[in-house]
Amino acid sequence: MSQEYGASNIKVLKGLEAVRKRPGMYIGDTNTNGLHHMVYEVVDNSIDEAMAGYCKNIKITMTKDHWIRVEDDGRGIPTAIHEGEGISAATVVLTVLHAGGKFDKDTYKVSGGLHGVGVSVVNALSKEVKMTIYREGKIHYQEFSKGIPKAPLEVIGDSPRKTGTTIEFLADDSIFEVNTYDFAVLAKRFREVAYLNSFISITLINEITKKTEVYHFEGGIKQFVEDINTATAVSDAVAFNDNVDGVEVDIAVMYNDTYVEKTLSFVNNIRTIDGGTHEAGFKAGLTRSIVKYLNENAAAREKDTKITGDDVREGLIAIISVKVPEPQFEGQTKGKLGSSYVKPICQRLTSEQLDKYFEENPAQAKAIMDKALMAARGREAAKKARDMTRKKDAMTVGTLPGKLAECQSKDPAIRELYLVEGDSAGGSAKQGRDRVYQAILPLKGKILNVEKSRLDKILKSDEIRNMITALGCGIGEDFDEEKIRYHKIIFMTDADVDGSHIQTLLLTFFFRFLRPVIEKGYLYIAQPPLYRYKKGKNETYLKDDNALSAFLIENGLESFEFQGLGYNDLVDLFKTVSRYRGMLQQLEKRYSLAEVLKHLIENSNLVNLDYQALYEEVKGFLEAKGYNILSKRLTDESIQLFVQTKEGLEELLIDDELFASPYFSEATYIYNKLVERDLTVFEGRDLVEILDEIETLAKKGAYIQRYKGLGEMNPEQLWETTMTPEARRLLRVTIDDATVASDTFTLFMGDEVEPRRNYIEEHAKDVEHLDV
Repeated sequence: MSQEYGASNIKVLKGLEAVRKRPGMYIGDTNTNGLHHMVYEVVDNSIDEAMAGYCKNIKITMTKDHWIRVEDDGRGIPTAIHEGEGISAATVVLTVLHAGGKFDKDTYKVSGGLHGVGVSVVNALSKEVKMTIYREGKIHYQEFSKGIPKAPLEVIGDSPRKTGTTIEFLADDSIFEVNTYDFAVLAKRFREVAYLNSFISITLINEITKKTEVYHFEGGIKQFVEDINTATAVSDAVAFNDNVDGVEVDIAVMYNDTYVEKTLSFVNNIRTIDGGTHEAGFKAGLTRSIVKYLNENAAAREKDTKITGDDVREGLIAIISVKVPEPQFEGQTKGKLGSSYVKPICQRLTSEQLDKYFEENPAQAKAIMDKALMAARGREAAKKARDMTRKKDAMTVGTLPGKLAECQSKDPAIRELYLVEGDSAGGSAKQGRDRVYQAILPLKGKILNVEKSRLDKILKSDEIRNMITALGCGIGEDFDEEKIRYHKIIFMTDADVDGSHIQTLLLTFFFRFLRPVIEKGYLYIAQPPLYRYKKGKNETYLKDDNALSAFLIENGLESFEFQGLGYNDLVDLFKTVSRYRGMLQQLEKRYSLAEVLKHLIENSNLVNLDYQALYEEVKGFLEAKGYNILSKRLTDESIQLFVQTKEGLEELLIDDELFASPYFSEATYIYNKLVERDLTVFEGRDLVEILDEIETLAKKGAYIQRYKGLGEMNPEQLWETTMTPEARRLLRVTIDDATVASDTFTLFMGDEVEPRRNYIEEHAKDVEHLDV
């Protein structure tokens, strides 16, 4: 490949001023999602180099001090003086918005970037950035602070053979609310990229846990569909690809015995959550091939069965990856491909390749055909069940279910339907509601788990039929969102395990069969208060533990005075202390001797010691406490001590897993924020102990009740706390990533027990409230 890549290839579209002021415009938010997006932006540049054929290895390192380092072996960012800007092209790339090789068609024929804001935005939102470029036999280096170069790009050494770029950045903690990266989140993204580009090797390293994973999949997307299948396979995986008019198409397909379709589509390595022309073309080609095969090979009695697109996609797992030179996306999120010319390319390739595959593999073809026929029969059975339901309704006096307490308004925009757990709470809700616009439908027991059933069986469930009838919009082929009778559908269940289970069953039903209701923003979960605080004649309802803690702080502080700090400053300070205490409590669930962990957090320099030196520090701390170490096991990777305390024998384990824990990292982050304040007024006293005193004072003479069930409230209380728009708290149900949501429902509600058991074992310590 002799394509020149120099300073003249970097095209500039100007401007970096607003990034630090409005970071959300560029990376979505300043929380966890935005923090991870920073990593993706840097890695995407390396992937563009790889897709151009110049890079094979990418290494991402999460360091102990929250830096991210991204290294590749590409050509290196051009370092010559940029003609238009008068500074190094590499400096332009990091300091000018909309600057980069992806705006020049000759540099990257295919690029994942659309706006070209990537690295410059990362630079603007980082406290510090270090750029090292290995190019043309030299090592070039430059540092930046909050987007501004500390000095010009300089040559710091020779590199006779190595080429590539290394970008290191420390996200600015004055902008981001969190500073801890999630290995699993990054791994998911980079694993996908490695499947889509079988020639790339991506290494992800976590220096804290000393965990390293390498993603390199020779099998490409065929291996991808095999690996994401968690059920019994109905067919083998088949993959095919082609390059038509500069559009590279890769498709892989297989079937399993579930009723759920799992189709993932990508454009230039970017996940297109809402599909688009490439996905539409694939689906059209798939349907055509299977219907054609059925018409030519099915038994005479089966040829009369009408097969739809939904039937052929039941149990389908498919990956569609296209590389398009200049993709047109619908919307800023790149969620849907709009380039119309891609559809016929994908449709023709799918149809031709599957026709050939079916002809050469008759056993596989028959298994897929039988799966589609079974789906069609289930759909027909569901249609008959719906027809029977309609006839039954027509014969009754009113078509609405008898348990439904309807509201008076006829305007769907203001009407609300409460789906309430149990007849008792349903009765209270009926008495407490506003009859003008609030309807109540009590649900008896737990509804059917729809993840394990086809629609025909689902429609035989009375509770589900009642919901469908009350909503009025139909289901399956009959679904019509224009006919929905309520624009707020609200789950109202108890705050216990059974209530959570009922919510999960309802969410599964709506996600699988009434997803447009969620996508329109019509689905909500009521948040009844967890606590009632009563002191004298004053009564207050509090939504959760955080609200209770904040309330106790606000009330308890009225009896305290700290010289030089106003009431509002104290409230703000101790709410932060409460967050810190919450992280410590989470660590206490997992590790003994919490005071040792607190000592490590509040002396963060200790974390950087090797385990031998750290042991000496911990030993001194324990002896000062009057504790006796009975035995020890010391390695290069952990400290294990058995300690005699006043309460008895305790095991103390300090290892990489502790330091990598999100609770340890978050506690350290919050504590460092606390000590940035002037705390001299507290004369060295422990802030957590002061917080406990404040809350104890607020609790004195008060009655605090924790609600478990809606039945513990009378109709007036239910109205005041959970149903009146002025005071209630509703959570709107949204779908951030339909594939992740689908996988989650399959994991928790599907037939496969082993993945669910593994998840429970892994997360058992995360349980907040356990009913036994």
